[in-house]
Amino acid sequence: MINVSDQRAPRSLIVTLYGAYGRHLPGPLPVSELIRLLAAVGVDAPAVRSAVSRLKRRGMLVPARTSCGAAGYELSADARQLLDDAGRRLLAGPPGDEGWLLAVFSVPETLRQRRHVLRTRLARLGFGAAAPGVWIAPARVHDETRHTLGRLGLDAYVDLFRGEHLGFPPTGEALARWWDLAAIAARYEDFLDRHTGLLREWEQRADTPAEEAYRDYLLTLDAWRELPYADPGLPPRLLPADWPGPRAAALFGALRERLREGACSFVGQA
Repeated sequence: MINVSDQRAPRSLIVTLYGAYGRHLPGPLPVSELIRLLAAVGVDAPAVRSAVSRLKRRGMLVPARTSCGAAGYELSADARQLLDDAGRRLLAGPPGDEGWLLAVFSVPETLRQRRHVLRTRLARLGFGAAAPGVWIAPARVHDETRHTLGRLGLDAYVDLFRGEHLGFPPTGEALARWWDLAAIAARYEDFLDRHTGLLREWEQRADTPAEEAYRDYLLTLDAWRELPYADPGLPPRLLPADWPGPRAAALFGALRERLREGACSFVGQA
């Protein structure tokens, strides 16, 4: 099982919880359920309330009452779009070779903070810097990029283009300039190191206790969900032959398949 000491921050776990379950609910998630579901992964009630307060201030969560009148929280419209985009990226199939998306931007010197936010957001979407003011990503991230820039009011500074890389250096060599491939590979290897044994343990079990399945599934999902942003789906033919991405994705898929049903059972226990 995953060690509690390897957990992510409560705020991250709450976002993962809403991405996996909360965004599909017809109404708000009751506070009592939030506390129960986070307790199962080692987060106490005060830490849950503190993290929820921060997510409220960021505009992610909105207080609301359930149909029974219980206090709860639901996603804001912007947060729902963000998590819907993240869910599609998380479960996207193997990367193809559909070309590139270029973000060309210019932000006035008087708006340096906006420029910093823009660069930060492009990096979080998985873009690499091809040149000053020119960032590149696989074309598959186009819709999510439009949503993100529009939500943050940054779209006025950016032109988006689709295209091919025609030289002069081979595209595989250019990738090493645009992204830190060694750092991305290290994150995949870390995921493999931390979770290969977990899959082996579950494969050797005949039973699937609901709470244990939920605990390991949520922690695995929380660890995995940032990797498709670090590597936004770079074309396999351009990557090193021993690239660990497909092995890590297969491991995550196997854990998801093994644990998802038991985890859903625990979440459904009101």
